[in-house]
Parts: sequence; structure tokens; C-alpha cells
Amino acid sequence: MKFNLFLSFFSLLNLTVIASPNIVQPSIPGMESSVIDADTAIKIADTSFTRDDITFVEQMIVHHQQALAMSAMAPERTNSTDILELAGRIKGSQDDEISFMQEWLIDRQISPMSHHDGHHMKMMGMASQEELAQLSLSNGVEFDQLFLTLMISHHEGAIHMVDMLKAQPGSAYDPILYEFISDLVNDQGVEIERMNGFLTALSSDPRASLQSGLYTAESAILNLDLIASLKKPAGFYDPDNILEEDLSNNKEDEDEDEVKTIEGRSRNSRSPMLSFSNTDMAFKDNIMIAGSYHGFNIYELSHEGNPELITSVICPGGQGDVSVVGDLLIMSVEQTRGRVDCGLQGAGSEPTPDRFRGIRIFDISDLTKPKQVGLVQTCRGSHTHSIVSVDTNDEKIIVYNSGTSSIRDQEEMDSCYEAIPGDTRTALFRIDVIEIPVKNPAASRIVKSPTVFADPETGVLGGLWAGGDHGDDTQDTSRTDQCHDITVFPSARLAAGACSGNGILFDISDPYNPKRLDVVTDTGFAYWHSATFNNDGTKVIFTDEWGGGGRPRCRAWDPLTWGADAIYDIVDGKLIFQSHYKMPAPQKETENCVAHNGSIV
Repeated sequence: MKFNLFLSFFSLLNLTVIASPNIVQPSIPGMESSVIDADTAIKIADTSFTRDDITFVEQMIVHHQQALAMSAMAPERTNSTDILELAGRIKGSQDDEISFMQEWLIDRQISPMSHHDGHHMKMMGMASQEELAQLSLSNGVEFDQLFLTLMISHHEGAIHMVDMLKAQPGSAYDPILYEFISDLVNDQGVEIERMNGFLTALSSDPRASLQSGLYTAESAILNLDLIASLKKPAGFYDPDNILEEDLSNNKEDEDEDEVKTIEGRSRNSRSPMLSFSNTDMAFKDNIMIAGSYHGFNIYELSHEGNPELITSVICPGGQGDVSVVGDLLIMSVEQTRGRVDCGLQGAGSEPTPDRFRGIRIFDISDLTKPKQVGLVQTCRGSHTHSIVSVDTNDEKIIVYNSGTSSIRDQEEMDSCYEAIPGDTRTALFRIDVIEIPVKNPAASRIVKSPTVFADPETGVLGGLWAGGDHGDDTQDTSRTDQCHDITVFPSARLAAGACSGNGILFDISDPYNPKRLDVVTDTGFAYWHSATFNNDGTKVIFTDEWGGGGRPRCRAWDPLTWGADAIYDIVDGKLIFQSHYKMPAPQKETENCVAHNGSIV
């Protein structure tokens, strides 16, 4: 009896073992699946780190090793205390970081790789073998300059590697790795700024050592003479905040012991309103009109060119772009605080008929008391405008208006439509053609809003650059849904548009219906900002507003083809690229430099 029970128990046990379910891992289509154990299944399901994390750490070890090799050259090639201290600091920190990364891999049962793709690593800021050889053969100041140049690029490459890692789905979720890369970005950013300061100090360029100051800033000028430098007139600055600094307290959440980059602090702070910023100038005979976010100022120029203030006109709303035709002054208004009555109190956040965004028209026949005589409301305000033609027969002024701001609420202007997919009524992808009757400016109006970026075959309104970068080592270029600036050459019946993501040449034989002749793009442009013809209309200079026009973009490591001018010939209605030009200007992170506006003298 006991024997039979034992056999029965053994049979049940055997059946249980046999019936234990398999853990199966399928293979590629057509191949047999594999049976795996529970331990292997758990490893497969481990999502605490990814293949991208591993690749990043492996490549960053190689990246750091080159920095150590470059730093090891310093003691025998320079006597600069700054460079020797820098090289020692890099060696100490990156030795520790290599040890951390190797341990991170080993803890995850991964052997650190012993080779790398040299081409890929070069794209991440690493010096080439030729550059390393040149560094090893240099001494003194020559070594210092090359060492700093290569190391800045090297550090920038490391920060770019972190950016690429963060862009991968599921990467850097490991809290230890995330803390490491966050510290790496900040530490190397601070080090870049220090190195740029050293490199700037080594420059013989007179601009490198200029001192700042509200009214005492130093200057260095080539082929020009400074005739006058004027303070802002009364009513055009805040006497309690002359420097227009950020007075808000944004430091409550910051770690007082943490050293951050200058640019990082700048991005995290609230910028003051551009309430009193100067923006543009226009001339009529010996009269100069200076536009501002706060209104405009009228000056009379002496024979020597010295300006004397005649009148200040307070009419807030930005942008303050100004043009003069006869006795009429035209001014662009873009901000939502602008009011029909030029009031100072703003227009609030709710829809209101008091708000003004568009083109203001002033009668300046009496320079001592300009009078607002016309308004043209637009959907996106007016950032800039261009006088296209003055029809003496009909006594009409035709203006192209470029709005770049948010789309107005339909409760304020029923013809303004948001960007709804499939709705071709959107206020995006257009310019406004405005007609101003000279004898009755109050009757000024938008007569057309042509979709100048449309695809001629499909009719898609956004037919030009869709936004984004152009591939590895290229700029992130803005989408083409607006023109920032349009310059007109009336006798040639041409207009050139700097239109956010593209440069465009227009045929304006019919000024009410501008037609695209040619379109260009540039892998180094962030935002196509302004277009300027030469004196005979055979060339165009386009400028790039990299950094928004308010950041330092002439630092030692900034590419000379980014934030630059692009020069094109006009041949048979086509734009033929000739060259880039960016004025080399050694600068630190508190300075502003970019090819913002272009003018031909």
C-alpha cells in the first residue's frame, strides 16, 4: 500500500515537472524560438539602463581619454599659470569621471570597449590626429591658443553627446547616470566659459579688452568716425532701473553652492520687457527719426551730422520699425500692450477694441507735434514693414507688412484664423499688402494677404522649410511661416525676403501680387533676419539672427558660418551663393554678437 502511494506521489511530481510552462524568446521570422530560464528573462526585462546609455558611457570614456592626452602635453609646452592650472583641473576631474564610468559599466556586467569609431568621435568635438600632432609641436602662446581652441571644441562635443543621449527614448533614466551627465554638462559649460576668457585675453584684437559701462563703454572702430552718442531722452527710460535689469527674485530654488554657466543663468532668468529699447531709424532730408518700443524721437541733423532732439512721441507697443514718405511716418506695432489711443496702461489679456497691433500712420508735417492719422489692424501685428511703391497718379502708398507675433483672437478681428490643419484661412504663411491713401490715411487698409510660401503644385501653404536641422553639425533653422524683413528695389521690380527659414527673391512687377522667383536655404542659418541689396540690385546680403539677436555668438568655438552674412549674386532671377562672412570678434559670454541687421553704405 505504501509502495503504491509512493509511486502515485512520484508520478504526480513527475507530471508537475513536465507540465512546468516554458519561457520562450522568439527569434527573427522563420527561425525557431528559444527556451530561456527565469534569470535570463529578468535580464531582458531590465529597463534601468538602455543600449544608448551603454554606448554613451563607452564613448565618453574615449572622449575623456583624449582630453587627458591633450592636458598631459601642457607642462612641457607652456609656462602659463592659467593653462597649467586648467590642464591639471581637467586631468583630476576627468580621471575621476573615467573611473566612475568604468565602474558603472562593470556593475552592469559590461566590459568597457577598447576601440571606437574615429569618424563618429570626431563629430563629437574630438581633435583629429593632425590637430594633435600640431598641438604637440607648438609651444608658448601658440600652444595656449591651440590648446584652448581644441579643448573648447572638445567640451562642446561632450555636451552635445549628452544632448543626443537625452533625445533617445528611455535613456538616462538611471538616476546615477542622470546625475553624472547633469554635473558633466554644468561643469564643462563653466569650464568652456573660463577657457574662452583665457583665449580672448590672448587676442591682439583691440575689441577683446574693451570695458563696459552704461555711458562710458569703450569702443573700437575701423574705417568709421563716431560723431555722437546720445543718451535716451527723458520719458524713454526708467530712472529707477536705468540698466533695464531683471529685478525679479528667481534665486529661491537655486543651490547657492552650485556654479552655473553665464548663459544658463541667462536662460533661466526673466528678461525685462523691451519697453524702452531702440529699434530702427528713418531719414528725411536732414531729419532723423529713431524708432523705439516706446514710440519715436525726431532729431535734426546739423551739417556735421550732430543730432539735436526736436520732439519725443510716446506711443508704446513695439516693434517701432519706422519709415517716412513725404509728410507721413509709418510705424510697426506688434506687442499686445499696444493701444489705439497710444495709452500707457496696456490693453489687458481679454479681447478688446482698444488693443492695437499693426501699422500706425502719423502726419509729421509739424515736426514739433506729430499727429496719428491712420491705423491698420493686422492679425499678427507688424514686426517690420517695407514701402513698396508710391503711386503718384493715385496718390497711394503700397506697404508690405510682416507680422511675426501670435495670431489675434477672432473676437478682436474676425478675419484672423489660427493654424488649424486643413484650414487655408490661417494668418500664418502670409504677408499683408497694405494700401495707404496719401490724402486720406484714415482709409488705409489691407488689400491682400498673399500666401507667398505656398507650394505651387500642391497648394500647401507651408511649402518651404518646415523647420528643424539639416543633418549632423547643422543649425536648427526656424520654420518658414513669416518674413521677418522684406527689402525692395523698385527700379528692378525686385524684393528680397528674409523669411525665418528661407531667403526669397520676389518679382514685384505687380506689387499687389508678389511672385517667388527663387528660394534658398542655408545649413548654418538659425533665423533668416534681414535682406539687403547692393546699389545696382545685382547682389543680396542675407543675415542670420542666431541666438535671437541678444546672445553672444562670436565666441571662440562658434562656427564662422553660423550667425553670419550670406552673400548671393542675382543671375537671371536666381540667387547664386557666393560666400559667408562673419566678422571675427573675440568676446565673452556677457557680450552680444550676431549678424543681426545688414546695411550697405
